[in-house]
Amino acid sequence: MSLIAEINSKARRLGIPLNAHVDITYRCNERCQHCYLDHEDAGEMATEEVKDVLRQLADAGAFFLTISGGEPLLRRDCFEILAYARKLSFNVKLKTNALLIGQQQAAQLCQLGIDQVQISVYSHRASVHDSITKVRGSLSRTLDAIRRLKSQGLRVAIANVLMKDNIQDYAGVQALARDLGVHCTLDPTITPKMDGNTDILAMRISGDGLAPVFHDPTLVGNVDEFCAPPGSVDDDILDGIPCSAGHTSCYISPYGDVYPCVQFPLTCGNLRKQTFREIWRESPQFKEVRSIRARDLHTCSGCAHVGTCSRCPGLAYMEGDMRGPSTADCDKSYVRTGIPSARMIRNSKVTDSVAASQLVQISILEPCLPTD
Repeated sequence: MSLIAEINSKARRLGIPLNAHVDITYRCNERCQHCYLDHEDAGEMATEEVKDVLRQLADAGAFFLTISGGEPLLRRDCFEILAYARKLSFNVKLKTNALLIGQQQAAQLCQLGIDQVQISVYSHRASVHDSITKVRGSLSRTLDAIRRLKSQGLRVAIANVLMKDNIQDYAGVQALARDLGVHCTLDPTITPKMDGNTDILAMRISGDGLAPVFHDPTLVGNVDEFCAPPGSVDDDILDGIPCSAGHTSCYISPYGDVYPCVQFPLTCGNLRKQTFREIWRESPQFKEVRSIRARDLHTCSGCAHVGTCSRCPGLAYMEGDMRGPSTADCDKSYVRTGIPSARMIRNSKVTDSVAASQLVQISILEPCLPTD
C-alpha cells in the first residue's frame, strides 16, 4: 500500500475529512458553455467567515485543501485567504483560469508555497478554446500565465474537459502541455448544473466519440490492460465504499453549504448555522452516504463492472438515486471494455445479440447478476 493510500485508509477509519474543496466565489470572468454553476453572487462568505471555515477544517484534521470558484482571483481577498490557509499548514491547490495572473501574482503564489495551480485549457487552438470560454483572447492570456507560473518554479497542471466541441483537440492539448513542461489531465465528464438543469448534458461525448480516447496508448498506457474485461467480484469489493465523498472528502460552497463532493449536491448542512464538526459528524445526509457499500447499490452490485467502474455517486444522485447507476459511467465502462453494464442490459441499450453474448461473459465473471 502506498503512503497516500495508507493515509486515506487511516483517515476513513478515524472519520477525518482529509481532503476539502472550498469554492470562495461562483463569480467568474469566463462563461464556459459547459459550466454547472450559477455565476451570480447570492451572498458569498466574507473574509472572516472563510477564515473561520478554514480553522474549523484544520481542527477537524483536513490537510489537502483546494481553493476554487468560479474564478477565485476575482475576490480581492483571495491572496489573504491563501496566505491564511498556508498559515494553518494546509497543502493548497489553486484552481483558476489564470486570466488574472500576472508576474506579481505568480511571484506571490510562489512565495506562499502553493503546491499546485490547476488551469483549464480546452484546446490548443484559440478559436476553439475561446469559443468555449466565450472570452476572446482567453487562451493566449492563460498560456502566458502558465509560463509566468512555471518561471517561478510552481507546479502547474492543465485540466482538459472533453466535450463535443473539442474532442478532436485533446492530442493538441497534450502536446501543448509537453511543450510547456506541465502535467495534463483529461476528463470527459460533463455534469448537470447544480440546480438540476440538464441542458448542458447535450455536450457530452457519445460512446463512439470516446472510444478513440480510451484506446489511445499515449493516454492510457497499456490498452489491453486498460480495456480488459472486468475481473471477478468478491466480498472485499462488495463491502467497499463506492467513493471517498463524505468519507474523507467534502465540498463547501461560497455560501457555507456543505456537500459530500463538488459533484454531489446533497446539502448536508450550512456553516452559517452549524459548526463544521457538527455537520461532519451528525448530519443525517453524511451518515446515509457513509452507510452505503457497493453491495447496497441496487443495480451496480450485480454488475461485472462494480469493482472497476468509475461510477460517481453524485451523478447517480442527480439522476435520481444515489444508490443507482450513473449513466455516463456505465457508458464509459462499456466503451472501455466492450462489455455492457447491468443497467445497459436491463434498459436494452445494446442489441439483443450483443446483450446475449455479453451477458454470458458477465455471468461467468459474476454469477449473481440480478435478472429481475
